[in-house]
Amino acid sequence: MRRLPLSLAAITLVSLGIPLINAASTLLQGGTIISFDETFQTPLILRNHSLLVIDDRIASIFPSSSSSRVPPNTTTIDVTGKILSPGFIDTHRHGWQTAFRTIASNTTLFEYAVLYGSTSQAQHLFTPSDVYFGQFAGMLESLNAGVTSIVDHAHGTFSREISGAYLNGTVDSGARVFWCYEIQDLQNGFSVNDQIEDFKELKNQLASRGETVTTLGLAYDSFSSSSLDEIQTVMELARESNISVLTTHYVAGPWIFGLNSPTLLHSFQPSFLNNTPFPIIFAHGSFMTAQDAILLRQTNQYISTTPESEMHYGHTHPHSFLIQDQASLGIDTHFTFSADMVTQARLWLQSTRLFLFSQVLVQDWEIPQSNPMSVNQAFHLITRSGALALRRNDLGVLVEGAKADIVLFDGDSPNMLGWEDPVAAIILHSNVGDVTDVMVDGEWRKREGELVAKKGVIVPFGTTSSDQGDGDGDDADGDGDDVESENIMRAVRSGFLDSAKRIQELWAEMDIPEFSGISAFGVPFGMPRREDVVRGEQDGY
Repeated sequence: MRRLPLSLAAITLVSLGIPLINAASTLLQGGTIISFDETFQTPLILRNHSLLVIDDRIASIFPSSSSSRVPPNTTTIDVTGKILSPGFIDTHRHGWQTAFRTIASNTTLFEYAVLYGSTSQAQHLFTPSDVYFGQFAGMLESLNAGVTSIVDHAHGTFSREISGAYLNGTVDSGARVFWCYEIQDLQNGFSVNDQIEDFKELKNQLASRGETVTTLGLAYDSFSSSSLDEIQTVMELARESNISVLTTHYVAGPWIFGLNSPTLLHSFQPSFLNNTPFPIIFAHGSFMTAQDAILLRQTNQYISTTPESEMHYGHTHPHSFLIQDQASLGIDTHFTFSADMVTQARLWLQSTRLFLFSQVLVQDWEIPQSNPMSVNQAFHLITRSGALALRRNDLGVLVEGAKADIVLFDGDSPNMLGWEDPVAAIILHSNVGDVTDVMVDGEWRKREGELVAKKGVIVPFGTTSSDQGDGDGDDADGDGDDVESENIMRAVRSGFLDSAKRIQELWAEMDIPEFSGISAFGVPFGMPRREDVVRGEQDGY
């Protein structure tokens, strides 16, 4: 058996505490595995290899031609021609907003804050069922695209009932979610103290359920605006709750309203960057300073660059390419674009290449000698970097002992056929349709192109088996799991469509604000050039 360079200590079945008998085991046989070379910090390509999953871990990886001990009753799946990738990691998301899908296709960041963010009318008009189905549907979109881990900046926690439904939708989805409850100043009577007590209750409820795939974190955006007493209370809550991660928005420059910078957090006594047992992820990092970058490296904290979001809304990211060694990638608001992390990696790769090429060509009038960023680096940002941002060495890699979060790509699809480099095939040629199978924590969440529901989920809010349909009777192994999964998915689809229709009708009645003059932050509004894509008097906008 070939032993791989591991980022974890070598873990045997015995050290994992997994008995060979009675353990759930799956053998993925004969594929191309994108493993990880710890020495060079690059992908390690293993062709015609097999991967054994026992319970929630990768137990072994070995050449398919070799003999290896496999537990009895192991399910063997032929993955010849497929590419096995680590599950992708999204380090910034707002999952509850799915019902807004397509109604903000041309919005700006300022308009987003007024109409769609946590301080908008959403805090008054969204119900627990809206948030439950929006979160569940949003996580399913991620799983469908091979995104297995999501850091959810959960700022849709508008009441006890809503936050409970939000968390339930998260757990029921089966995705690996770092669910970061935002402590925030709401205008609906749900105070900061109420939110703190609510968070503690949810933490206890989650522990009593024995849930391990969803873990709790905190989100907080008021380091630059709240009282020192409140800030210290929130940070003490984070410490005593043993949270998985704390996340905060950092959007500086003319935006001003997201000044939760590494420099600011370091200025507290003691420093929040140096003295926390949990990682801190700074979402966006737009207009970050050189001092911010130095502090990130010194304290090993990460930013989450969200390429499509920062282009779509106009945050921009003028300096983020300078701190990619302390960066991961995220989605942000998936209601305005897809939740596919490969798309984010591709956009970021090509936009960074464009910027760095332009420095040589446009500024210096010289011809570039080499390509400034590689597909391996883009792949790293949506796998290993995300895990490092979370301080989780068992995620973002396919090595022995790592969590079994695995994505299978169809290497024989028309756009993938003929690939030699599996990383380039994924980053530059794949689409969501090429993702055939997705495993999270050793359980299938997508199998042979179809989403698979978490077992035992009871979808709330009035959905019944008749609402869900009776399934098509296609139960491959006769245990009823296929029908159960299909019914759960039907119920979620039905509930979400009802919610989206109601929400979109409410928002259609709202006036889109016009922004001119001076903003509330004292920064003037400016008008970007409006593009014209048709001949004649019209512009096609």
